[in-house]
Amino acid sequence: MAADFVKFLGTAGARFVMARQLRYSAGTFLSLQGQRIMLDPGPGTLLRCAKSRPSIDVTELDAVVLTHAHIDHSGDATALLDAMTAGGFDPRGRLFAPAQCLEGPDAVVLDYVQKGLEEVVRLEPEHGYSIGPLRFSTSPRHRHPLDTYGVTFRPQGGPVVGFLVDTEPFEGLAAAYRGVDLLVVNVVRREPHPSGKVQHLCLDDARELIAEIGPRKAVLTHFGMTMLKAKPWELAQAMSEELGLDVLAASDGMTVDLDELAG
Repeated sequence: MAADFVKFLGTAGARFVMARQLRYSAGTFLSLQGQRIMLDPGPGTLLRCAKSRPSIDVTELDAVVLTHAHIDHSGDATALLDAMTAGGFDPRGRLFAPAQCLEGPDAVVLDYVQKGLEEVVRLEPEHGYSIGPLRFSTSPRHRHPLDTYGVTFRPQGGPVVGFLVDTEPFEGLAAAYRGVDLLVVNVVRREPHPSGKVQHLCLDDARELIAEIGPRKAVLTHFGMTMLKAKPWELAQAMSEELGLDVLAASDGMTVDLDELAG
């Protein structure tokens, strides 16, 4: 396996696909610049790490990053962090998350588990952070019911990887991700929700953002029911041909080799 890669342990988006496990709701594993990171460990992440081939040893994770507190992004966070620190007996690793994930009524990581970590960092909008030698930054606050930030990883000398997570479109969204080589976009809906009140991207939103950002490769993920029924792999192929860009639909267990985007 490549030294730097992104592995989609799960591609479920929103509550119905997650609840029925029509796609796994596990997180996304990143190996970047020698750092091992789990992004948004939803329900089933521990199991998918163990079942992955090769398996992912959670005791070797360097960091966990939460973009927001919704259960499909954080349901396994406490269990994963507890496993990472051997139940707190081996204090290590870092957790990066909005304050809402860590304290108050929407906290998703138990306090005793936070105390077993080397560091807990509260994410803020448009700030820079580091995991060892690896730098990453947050987007402006996304338009979503909870405090939500996209993240962009910038490995030294390697492809820039951006995760455009749950949001509705807003002015300046595309600008926050310009310059990324690999753009991962959460696309929950095939069409906008008829109520106009669901703060998620639909396929047309994703198409416009990808066209404006112009990454070298884009990956659609985090699918709700309407996307699954519409066969996201076919939608991605059509978008790729329309935009003249490399667009893929993620599948559970899919790995993107970042060495192929280097140079």
